[in-house]
Amino acid sequence: MNSHYHISDEQISQEQAWVEAAQKDPEQFDKLYDRYFEGIFNFVYRRTDDEVVAADITSQTFLAALQSLKKYSFRGLPFSAWLYKIAANQVNKYYRISKKNVVFSLEESLIGKLIAETEEDTNEEKVALLVEYLKQLSTEDVMVLELRFFEEKSFREIAYILEITESGAKMRTYRALNKLKKTFDAKLKRYEKA
Repeated sequence: MNSHYHISDEQISQEQAWVEAAQKDPEQFDKLYDRYFEGIFNFVYRRTDDEVVAADITSQTFLAALQSLKKYSFRGLPFSAWLYKIAANQVNKYYRISKKNVVFSLEESLIGKLIAETEEDTNEEKVALLVEYLKQLSTEDVMVLELRFFEEKSFREIAYILEITESGAKMRTYRALNKLKKTFDAKLKRYEKA
């Protein structure tokens, strides 16, 4: 069985070939940019809820990646994990400098994925409740849930992106999911009684 959550060994090999080509000739970076731009933009957008800011941070992410590409070395993880790590750092830097409150924005389809982890059925009210609760979670909790369920990253990738151990990534994910489930179930019971 493949140890990666969503990327095959063949895709990793293809990606590595693109990375090596881009390391020799920066003009070749466009394949990696085209492959990951949308995913990185969506990741940043969910963290900022502002298209202009997300576009700017995404540009900074790819610029930083291109500038550091010669230092990149394959560590058994998809190249995208490195990009997500840079993007997460760029988002953190944005909030540090701007001193704005961290925001989190989700599309309904993604909320459905998370509800599927906590319950069987979904409806608009449950989606609204879950969105409200996610806003109350810590930034760390939201980040692990986002990387695991919305970005579909393996625990190994999450550990690399957040600079923690793999067991730490698992523990944080399950702890955040349990917090979410307990509060969600309690709110749902109150909501259903009303």
